[in-house]
Amino acid sequence: MEPIATADNEPSVAPLPDVSELLDGMPRQRGAVTVAAPTVQVPPPAARALRPWRLLPTPTGTPFTFAYATVLAVTTLIADYAAPSLVDSLLQASSTDVAHLVQTPVLVLLASALWIAGGVVSPYVVCFLLVLTALERRIGGARTAVVFLLGHVLATLATEVPVGLAVLVGHLPDSSLHRFDYGISFGVAASVGALAGLLIPWLRWPMLVLFGGMLVQDLIEFTDPLSNWGHLISLAIGIATWPMIRRWYRAATA
Repeated sequence: MEPIATADNEPSVAPLPDVSELLDGMPRQRGAVTVAAPTVQVPPPAARALRPWRLLPTPTGTPFTFAYATVLAVTTLIADYAAPSLVDSLLQASSTDVAHLVQTPVLVLLASALWIAGGVVSPYVVCFLLVLTALERRIGGARTAVVFLLGHVLATLATEVPVGLAVLVGHLPDSSLHRFDYGISFGVAASVGALAGLLIPWLRWPMLVLFGGMLVQDLIEFTDPLSNWGHLISLAIGIATWPMIRRWYRAATA
């Protein structure tokens, strides 16, 4: 027969300590102890140092603008120091007048963009260096060349074709078919309009107002109305390329 436990023979057990207060203070369940990693204060990145040389073309950063500027420097030296008869022959052969456009359109459209009308003192020289450099850094050399040629070619045709038609119907003399016309200004104006589309608004609109105001002032003075109209047309061509160059910029920076 099994023994029956009684109060006299039951082994004594020490009472457990009261830990309810401790448990109340630790509501989470038992498990692996998570140790929070110390927070490391990362200093903010230093502001990008100003690099003014990026405003000008370089062989590696902007090869198209640099090579084009080199060619223009050579042709400017030729125009300044070569024999006047040779210079006159070269410029006449490069003129995008109606007669040359009918005979050799591709040749004169390209050759006319190799000379700077007015030489190095022309304000378009500074615009060429700054604007084409900034545009090429954003969309690349080949696309910058496309924008420049669009302005140069389309504005030339927009101003010379009406002259040819006016001569054809008798409103202008035949001498108008040989109007002297060359230079980079149409391409530069189109590049200005295109670049404005990639700038933030507080830079875009002052730039367009200042440059456009200069072109309108030239037109009001009426010294060379065909070229002045061509500059405004080429600026409008550059502005019309905004959807295209913005896609190019997103693709270049993706």
